[in-house]
Amino acid sequence: MNRQIGGLSVAEALAQLDDMTAGVVPINADEFRQRVANACQLMQQQQLDAMLLTAGTNLYYFTGLRWYASERLVAALLLADGSLHYIIPEFERGTITPLLLLPGQLHGWQEHESPYQLCVKLLQGKTALALDESAAFFIADGLKTANPALQLSNAASVSALCRRCKSEAELAIMQRAMDMTLAVHKAVASILYTGITVAEVEAFIDAAHRKVGATDGSYFCIVLFGGDTAYPHGVAKPKALDDGDMVLIDTGCRLHGYLSDITRSYVFGTPSARQRDVWQHEKAAQAAAFAAAAIGVPCQQVDRAARGYLQQQGYGPGYQLPGLPHRTGHGIGLDIHEWPYLVEGNELPLSAGMCFSNEPMLVLPGEFGVRLEDHFYMTEQGPRWFTEPALAVDQPFA
Repeated sequence: MNRQIGGLSVAEALAQLDDMTAGVVPINADEFRQRVANACQLMQQQQLDAMLLTAGTNLYYFTGLRWYASERLVAALLLADGSLHYIIPEFERGTITPLLLLPGQLHGWQEHESPYQLCVKLLQGKTALALDESAAFFIADGLKTANPALQLSNAASVSALCRRCKSEAELAIMQRAMDMTLAVHKAVASILYTGITVAEVEAFIDAAHRKVGATDGSYFCIVLFGGDTAYPHGVAKPKALDDGDMVLIDTGCRLHGYLSDITRSYVFGTPSARQRDVWQHEKAAQAAAFAAAAIGVPCQQVDRAARGYLQQQGYGPGYQLPGLPHRTGHGIGLDIHEWPYLVEGNELPLSAGMCFSNEPMLVLPGEFGVRLEDHFYMTEQGPRWFTEPALAVDQPFA
């Protein structure tokens, strides 16, 4: 094995990892307050009376409250004037109250009562309500039943605008999360051997993420060998590792709510000429996408750059295989996939603070696939990598 792939035991590789979270702090209350102020300004501009944030990402982003989605409504009603109301099951009051970072009025509802009627009451006759884009249908239905005059709209017109450009504090957390996952990638490459199973690799990746400080372990994990790498998100019955296999590992972790997501593809053993050639095309496509990213350039232009290069090499066209079967990249932050997207049809101009994956995967059905995924963020001077891209098919780490 070369110096980056294979050669270490699980114990040896884990022993080389240390907690990497020192010095990185969560988002503070002042930033949450600024987010609320930004949302209120947008609501006023859009002539919205209020925004209902249901349990999930947006509730956390604006208020700092983490809660799980269920059939019982837990939500924050933010009025355009800045007043904040928490709507909660009354029996959860003792649990939720200590979790609140931003002050607001708590309104509890009993099991036989309608939280939607409570929401309508708090609106005091106002009807222009932006509803969390991730809200379940039963919530929208409950609100319309409580007041058919409500004018429901998609709160993404507010939340997406607020979330799409990251602050310095957000970027610092994301940078560390990416660093952690890259360290895990290097470690997992070092333990590979002929016959190792996907389950064994996944277990190591989870343990390694915990070792570097991700308390929940891996947020997700895709491990593929050989022909299985031609399936972007995996197969039902994954194969064990053989000499000469293409290896594809896509994983990430969560740190203070923010996510990492990195993919490396490389060959276990000696790469064939075919593997080297395809891998180099993938690397060049990733580089073309990065080179196309500039302030003011439409998101779709980044996708076009990668796809255009690959078409020149004989792949595609479009989404046809062999070629690139999906968009070039997605936004990332509190969600693993979030706005904006590097995809045809998205004319949104790139602006400072936007963060994207860059992963123009090459799929060769019946042979293998290569996905190199690193993330970049936009600055006024252009794009900046969170992690340095891979160097070669047999040297996956810079």
